[in-house]
Parts: sequence; structure tokens; C-alpha cells
Amino acid sequence: MKIGGYVGKIAFIDLTKEKTRIEPLDMSYAKAYIGGKGVAARYLLQYIDPAVDPLSPENIFMIWTCPANGTNAPASGKYPIVTKSPLTNIWLDSHSGGAVGAELKYAGFDGLIIVGRAKEPSYIYIDDGFIDIKKAPHLWGKNISETRKIIKNELGDPQIKVLSIGPAGERLVKFANVDSEGRQHGRGGAGAVLGSKNLKAVAIRGTGSVEVAYPEEFMRACEEMGRLDIFENPEAQFGIKWGSIALMWPIQEVGALPTRNYTDGRFEYASNIDANVVLKHSIKRGACFSCPIGCHNYVLIDYGPWANTLVEGPEYETADLLGANTGTSRFDAIAKANKLCDEYGLDTITAGSVIAWAMELFERGLITLEETGGIELRFGNAEALVSILENIVNRQGLGDILAEGTRLASQKIGKGSERYAVNVKGLELPAYEPRASPAMGLSYAVADRGGCHLRSWPIGPECLNAYWLGAKPIKLERWSPENKAIVVVQQEHQYAAKFATGICDFCCWDNQRLTNILWTVTGFDEYKDVRNFELAGERIVNLIRIINVRFGVTSKDDKLPPRIHQDPLKTGPAAGRVLREEDFNYMKSDYYKLRGWDEEGRPTPEKLRELGMDEVLNYVSRR
Repeated sequence: MKIGGYVGKIAFIDLTKEKTRIEPLDMSYAKAYIGGKGVAARYLLQYIDPAVDPLSPENIFMIWTCPANGTNAPASGKYPIVTKSPLTNIWLDSHSGGAVGAELKYAGFDGLIIVGRAKEPSYIYIDDGFIDIKKAPHLWGKNISETRKIIKNELGDPQIKVLSIGPAGERLVKFANVDSEGRQHGRGGAGAVLGSKNLKAVAIRGTGSVEVAYPEEFMRACEEMGRLDIFENPEAQFGIKWGSIALMWPIQEVGALPTRNYTDGRFEYASNIDANVVLKHSIKRGACFSCPIGCHNYVLIDYGPWANTLVEGPEYETADLLGANTGTSRFDAIAKANKLCDEYGLDTITAGSVIAWAMELFERGLITLEETGGIELRFGNAEALVSILENIVNRQGLGDILAEGTRLASQKIGKGSERYAVNVKGLELPAYEPRASPAMGLSYAVADRGGCHLRSWPIGPECLNAYWLGAKPIKLERWSPENKAIVVVQQEHQYAAKFATGICDFCCWDNQRLTNILWTVTGFDEYKDVRNFELAGERIVNLIRIINVRFGVTSKDDKLPPRIHQDPLKTGPAAGRVLREEDFNYMKSDYYKLRGWDEEGRPTPEKLRELGMDEVLNYVSRR
């Protein structure tokens, strides 16, 4: 059997001891969990202390690659970083596109495992298998684009790929992100983990290549995926023409567009911030590594107080959370806020959510003008949106509290402010309203990293008749709890396996074609069979749940914020609705049963044996 897609080496880097060791990749992990977040999860389970403080030197930070990274498979640039989140205190993986994943493999590694804390600000330089920890006090305080430029200039190579943090990560903002050559690992605060380690960046240069096991079959599989899943697929064309911002139209139509801190399901000024407006100001398009879709818009603002703002975006989630959810209808303000997040290193989803929450508190009189530092923090105040972002990054005044995210900030402010904080397990919800899409409510509640839309997306079959998104065609009645759990389970398996392969979520929702790519790249005969591809996804879901159980997650944590159950939506087709707790509990119980988990949401030894995961049983507490 030929083996391709893997370099076969991983690097352990201890910043405290300034030592590095290189070990072979455990290929049994690759067979069972494919790559990316799957293999990273297996190593995290092995090496992390469940009680570790996410901002301590002992926390583990990983950069991992996927089998398709570095090949010319369509849209194969996605790769993850993995750590314990300072925002949620549980599992975190965050994916980004671009070319960093491919470059790491070209440089000779499938993954990096980083621990410790550097004595002073530093960055890691990797050059074709050589690893150097470089002192970098001159980079501390620099914005992300400055950091990238300085590193490339001082190393004398513009082709170096740089993964870096901005000032938000340095100041340990709990939702600081990690930049990947202009793309973002956005959620959960991984940037703060790097900041706590005094690690400003990882710079990578490689001249190697990635072999695939069966080149002729691989090229046929790529051609078929490109033709059927991109160029002849009507659903994929919206990405080519518009980018993700086109989602605003259908989500607004079904009344699931979070508006004014999740009080409304439609935004009356959506036409001011939608795809037509983005394309009006777009000056060019961009694409990730090996991607024929090219969904990125580069927008230039040529008017108003923020003229000459050039930003990649805004994507749909950003336009909603920084826009509709804060009541902001000025596109120039959203673009400016997006630019600040990108340069300072902030997750736009949590940033928009925490600001919208603070705006509601201000309007309810729970925080005062004195506490905001004179900022009129009202819905729709574009200047306030930009100003408070600066305060968050600088941890100034109220911004110091908001930098903790809505869960911790609400505990500090008190006064009943928890009632209006919209998060799951500490991770703020993205741009799909669960009172308008009950299945999304279940998806958020059980997602492994907290409130997340990239574990499953059941709003597709539930509200948009989009059965191409990985769920088998099961008839769903929108407001009924029936059959919602099975759709979430099916999609979770596909998303987990697909992301572990390295194929972007914008491309290919056919499991057979994904299996064809995986088999021809790796040569693992198991992945000739689509059922084994889906089984690998199920293994990954169970593996990460074991990690989260060890971090302290129980069934009590698989819940939605009070607003979703208690406050009826004000506008849209779901106006007057809440997600009834009895319906939610029915879906969650059904989900646990389908998963083969116990009533506390724990994978059982019987289920793990069924999945061929006997080797992790010693990590499961005996009950």
C-alpha cells in the first residue's frame, strides 16, 4: 500500500526550555482520525492536563495540517490550530484558509505542538525542517500587517508564510484571533494563548512537496469534484459570484438574521450592508490555496470619516454581528470595524456580539455614560461601534471588561446582565437565529467548541430546502422537534471528516467525492468506502467529546442562553416565537440517544468499542 498526503513528522517546541524535538507521526492516528483537528485531538488527549489554565505556559498550542493540504485538490487550503480556549475553558479548534498549512508540509511537518512561555517576545522560524526561536521585542505592539511585513523583510524572503497575533492577543483579550496571511483563525481566543506564551508569530518557509498515493486516480477525483461541486453546482456559484455575504438574503428572508443583540430576526436596513453593497465597493477578489472559487472580496471605502479603509471582507458573519446585531446600518463603519479587528487581531463574531450586548445594557440603564467613558453606546451608533472596539483592544475602561467576552463580562457587571448574554459555553452565537431555526439551537448547544455554525448547519434543510449540505433528505417540519437530531448528527460526521481532510466548507458536500479525494491522496484502502469516511467523522466527534468531558463538560452545559427560551422574537416569520424548553430537551435527548452517549452526554465504552476506539478507553472515567 502506498501512503501519501502526510510528511510523517511532527515537531514539539518548548518555548521555556528553548528546545525542539522531532518525532514520527503516529500513522495509526492518521488512519483512525484522518488529519487536521482529528489527529490533533488525539495528541491533545494524550498530552494535555485537563485542569490546565488556558493562559498558563503548560497549555498546548498546535498548528496542524490535513492530508489534502499542499496538493492541488480543489479548495484544499483549510487547516486548524488547536488549543484549550481561554474564552470557554474547553476544546478549541479554529480553521483558516490561505497557504500556511501547505507551507508547513512543504517545510517538512504534519504538525507543531508548542508549550511553555518564552522569556521575552519571540517568534518561531521554520525553514525546511530547521526550527529557530527568534527574539522579537521589536514586534510587540505591532499590528498584524506590520508584523508580517517586518518578518518577511528581516528574513529576506517575501514567500515566507506568517501566522501571527496583534495587540489584542498580547493583551490577552479572551477573543483575540490568530492571523494566517490575511485569513483569520477567528474563534475562541487562540490569539490570547499565543500572547500568554510571548509568541508573536510563526514564520514558515518550505521547498518540499506533497506526494499523493495514486496520482492518476487523484486527478480524476479532483476533476470530478471541481466539475460537479463547483462549476456545475448552482449552490456553489453564489460563492464565486458574491462570497459568503450572499447568505444575508436568504437568512433575512426566513427571519433568522440576528439583529440588535438577538431581539429581532430581520434588519430593516439589510439592503445597506448586503452583497450588492459589498460588490459595489469591491476592488478585487481573492482565493485561498488551490481554490477555484475565490470567495474573498477586497473592499475599499472611498467616502466619509473612514475613507481609504481597505479590508478583506466583510464576510456574512462579520456583516451581521458587527452590523445588524449592533443595529449599525452604515457600511463604512462595518468595514472600518472589520479592518480594526483584522489588524488588532479580534474575532469579529464575538466582538460584534459583546458590543451588541453592551449596547442593550446601556439602553436598559444597566451601564452608564460614565462607565462607557462618554460613549453613547446605543444600537445603530456607528461611531460608538468603532470607538468601543479601540477600548476593547486597549483594555481601557469598559473595554477591559468586554475583552473577557459576554459570559465573564456579565459575571463582572452583574445587575441581571447575564439575562441578555447570548453565548453557549462562553462562545458567542454566530449569525443564525435559533428561535427561527430550532435545529440550529440544538447544533449550537452540542457543538464541541461552544456556540458554533461550523459543526453542523441544519438551517439549510430546515428552512432553506438546502439538502445538499450533507444531510440525507429527511422531511423536516420547521417548528417541530422531530428528526432535528438526526440531521445534526449526520452533518457533524460529515463536517468533522471533511475538515480533517482539508477541504473548505464552501466546496463539495458529496461524501463519496470527498472519500475519493481522501483515498487517492492517502492510499488508505479503508477510505475507498464512503461508510468509513463517515465513521472517521463519528470517531472525531466522540474523541473531542471525551476531551471536553475531561475538561468538565456535562449535559448541563449543552444548553442555550435564556433569551432563546424566554424572549419572543420581535420581527420576521418567527416573530412571537421562542424555542420551547420542552422541544429543546426533546431534541437534545434524541441527539444523545442517536450518538450512543449516556444521559450526561458522555461517550460510553460500548460506543467507543463499536467505533474501534478501544485505545482511548483508558481516558474515559469508569462509571
